[in-house]
Amino acid sequence: MSPAMKIKNYKPLALMAADREDLDVVSAVLQDSVAKVGDVAFLPDQRRFALVANRFVWEEGANKTKGPFTRVRVGVHFDDVLSVRTKSVRLDAKSAIVDILSVTYHGGEDGGTITLTLAGGGIVALAVDAINVTVRDISEPWRTQSKPDHEA
Repeated sequence: MSPAMKIKNYKPLALMAADREDLDVVSAVLQDSVAKVGDVAFLPDQRRFALVANRFVWEEGANKTKGPFTRVRVGVHFDDVLSVRTKSVRLDAKSAIVDILSVTYHGGEDGGTITLTLAGGGIVALAVDAINVTVRDISEPWRTQSKPDHEA
Protein backbone atom coordinates (compact mmCIF):
# COMPACT_ATOMS: atom_id res chain seq x y z
CA MET A 1 0.00 0.00 0.00
CA SER A 2 1.36 3.44 -0.88
CA PRO A 3 1.81 5.93 1.94
CA ALA A 4 -1.19 8.11 2.74
CA MET A 5 -1.03 11.66 1.44
CA LYS A 6 -3.16 14.72 1.14
CA ILE A 7 -5.14 14.57 -2.08
CA LYS A 8 -6.69 17.76 -3.39
CA ASN A 9 -10.50 17.95 -3.24
CA TYR A 10 -10.87 14.62 -1.40
CA LYS A 11 -13.69 14.62 1.13
CA PRO A 12 -14.02 11.59 3.44
CA LEU A 13 -17.21 9.66 2.80
CA ALA A 14 -19.76 8.98 5.54
CA LEU A 15 -23.05 7.27 4.63
CA MET A 16 -25.93 5.53 6.33
CA ALA A 17 -28.41 3.22 4.61
CA ALA A 18 -31.91 2.47 5.88
CA ASP A 19 -33.73 1.37 2.71
CA ARG A 20 -33.13 -0.22 -0.70
CA GLU A 21 -32.33 3.08 -2.44
CA ASP A 22 -29.75 3.92 0.22
CA LEU A 23 -28.28 0.42 -0.12
CA ASP A 24 -27.94 0.93 -3.89
CA VAL A 25 -25.68 3.92 -3.12
CA VAL A 26 -23.68 1.83 -0.63
CA SER A 27 -23.30 -0.86 -3.29
CA ALA A 28 -21.96 1.65 -5.83
CA VAL A 29 -19.53 3.10 -3.28
CA LEU A 30 -18.23 -0.31 -2.17
CA GLN A 31 -17.93 -1.79 -5.67
CA ASP A 32 -14.38 -3.09 -6.12
CA SER A 33 -13.45 -2.67 -2.47
CA VAL A 34 -10.95 -5.32 -1.42
CA ALA A 35 -10.55 -6.75 2.06
CA LYS A 36 -8.68 -9.45 3.89
CA VAL A 37 -11.03 -12.02 5.36
CA GLY A 38 -9.25 -11.33 8.66
CA ASP A 39 -10.70 -7.79 8.52
CA VAL A 40 -14.27 -9.15 8.42
CA ALA A 41 -16.17 -10.12 11.57
CA PHE A 42 -19.62 -11.20 12.70
CA LEU A 43 -20.33 -10.03 16.25
CA PRO A 44 -23.49 -11.97 17.14
CA ASP A 45 -23.88 -10.42 20.62
CA GLN A 46 -23.97 -6.97 18.99
CA ARG A 47 -25.97 -8.23 15.98
CA ARG A 48 -23.31 -6.63 13.79
CA PHE A 49 -21.33 -7.70 10.72
CA ALA A 50 -18.34 -5.43 10.21
CA LEU A 51 -15.49 -5.09 7.77
CA VAL A 52 -12.59 -2.83 6.87
CA ALA A 53 -11.57 -2.66 3.21
CA ASN A 54 -9.59 -0.68 0.66
CA ARG A 55 -12.22 1.27 -1.26
CA PHE A 56 -11.71 2.49 -4.81
CA VAL A 57 -12.83 6.13 -4.78
CA TRP A 58 -15.31 5.92 -7.67
CA GLU A 59 -16.62 9.43 -7.01
CA GLU A 60 -13.21 10.74 -8.10
CA GLY A 61 -12.12 8.24 -10.74
CA ALA A 62 -15.21 6.92 -12.51
CA ASN A 63 -14.76 9.03 -15.64
CA LYS A 64 -10.96 8.99 -15.74
CA THR A 65 -9.19 6.69 -18.18
CA LYS A 66 -5.64 7.22 -16.85
CA GLY A 67 -4.25 7.27 -13.32
CA PRO A 68 -3.46 8.22 -10.81
CA PHE A 69 -6.60 6.99 -9.09
CA THR A 70 -7.43 6.93 -5.40
CA ARG A 71 -8.14 4.31 -2.74
CA VAL A 72 -8.98 4.78 0.94
CA ARG A 73 -9.59 2.53 3.96
CA VAL A 74 -13.30 2.25 4.70
CA GLY A 75 -15.11 0.86 7.70
CA VAL A 76 -18.52 -0.70 7.14
CA HIS A 77 -20.97 -2.16 9.60
CA PHE A 78 -24.28 -3.84 9.05
CA ASP A 79 -26.48 -3.78 12.15
CA ASP A 80 -29.58 -5.79 13.11
CA VAL A 81 -27.88 -8.91 11.73
CA LEU A 82 -29.39 -12.19 12.91
CA SER A 83 -27.07 -14.64 11.15
CA VAL A 84 -24.41 -14.92 8.44
CA ARG A 85 -24.13 -17.56 5.71
CA THR A 86 -21.36 -17.83 3.14
CA LYS A 87 -20.85 -19.57 -0.18
CA SER A 88 -17.35 -20.08 -1.59
CA VAL A 89 -15.87 -17.95 1.22
CA ARG A 90 -13.93 -19.39 4.14
CA LEU A 91 -14.14 -16.95 7.03
CA ASP A 92 -11.30 -18.85 8.76
CA ALA A 93 -8.88 -18.10 5.86
CA LYS A 94 -7.78 -14.82 7.44
CA SER A 95 -5.20 -13.83 4.80
CA ALA A 96 -7.50 -14.50 1.81
CA ILE A 97 -8.57 -11.42 -0.18
CA VAL A 98 -12.17 -10.76 -1.21
CA ASP A 99 -13.35 -8.22 -3.79
CA ILE A 100 -16.85 -6.80 -3.31
CA LEU A 101 -18.85 -6.54 -6.52
CA SER A 102 -22.27 -5.56 -5.16
CA VAL A 103 -24.47 -5.25 -2.08
CA THR A 104 -28.18 -6.08 -2.54
CA TYR A 105 -31.28 -6.62 -0.42
CA HIS A 106 -34.08 -9.13 -0.80
CA GLY A 107 -37.02 -9.03 1.56
CA GLY A 108 -39.56 -6.66 3.01
CA GLU A 109 -39.92 -4.14 5.80
CA ASP A 110 -39.93 -6.90 8.43
CA GLY A 111 -36.53 -8.26 7.45
CA GLY A 112 -34.74 -10.06 4.69
CA THR A 113 -31.26 -10.76 3.39
CA ILE A 114 -28.43 -8.39 2.51
CA THR A 115 -26.12 -10.14 0.05
CA LEU A 116 -22.51 -9.18 -0.58
CA THR A 117 -21.57 -10.65 -3.96
CA LEU A 118 -17.83 -11.19 -4.31
CA ALA A 119 -15.56 -11.67 -7.31
CA GLY A 120 -14.96 -15.32 -8.10
CA GLY A 121 -18.47 -16.40 -7.10
CA GLY A 122 -18.30 -15.86 -3.35
CA ILE A 123 -21.35 -14.72 -1.42
CA VAL A 124 -21.89 -13.45 2.10
CA ALA A 125 -25.59 -13.43 3.06
CA LEU A 126 -26.70 -11.49 6.13
CA ALA A 127 -30.15 -12.29 7.57
CA VAL A 128 -31.34 -8.94 8.94
CA ASP A 129 -34.30 -7.43 10.76
CA ALA A 130 -33.87 -4.23 8.71
CA ILE A 131 -31.45 -2.38 6.46
CA ASN A 132 -29.13 -0.57 8.86
CA VAL A 133 -25.70 0.10 7.33
CA THR A 134 -22.97 2.63 8.09
CA VAL A 135 -20.04 3.35 5.74
CA ARG A 136 -17.21 5.69 6.73
CA ASP A 137 -13.78 6.41 5.26
CA ILE A 138 -11.27 5.90 8.06
CA SER A 139 -7.87 6.79 6.58
CA GLU A 140 -6.16 9.33 4.43
CA PRO A 141 -6.43 8.36 0.75
CA TRP A 142 -3.54 7.14 -1.35
CA ARG A 143 -2.80 7.11 -5.05
CA THR A 144 -2.90 4.00 -7.20
CA GLN A 145 -2.26 3.61 -10.92
CA SER A 146 -4.80 0.86 -11.50
CA LYS A 147 -8.55 1.18 -11.97
CA PRO A 148 -10.80 -1.86 -11.55
CA ASP A 149 -11.60 -3.34 -14.96
CA HIS A 150 -14.72 -5.45 -15.33
CA GLU A 151 -13.97 -6.22 -18.98
CA ALA A 152 -10.85 -8.22 -18.10
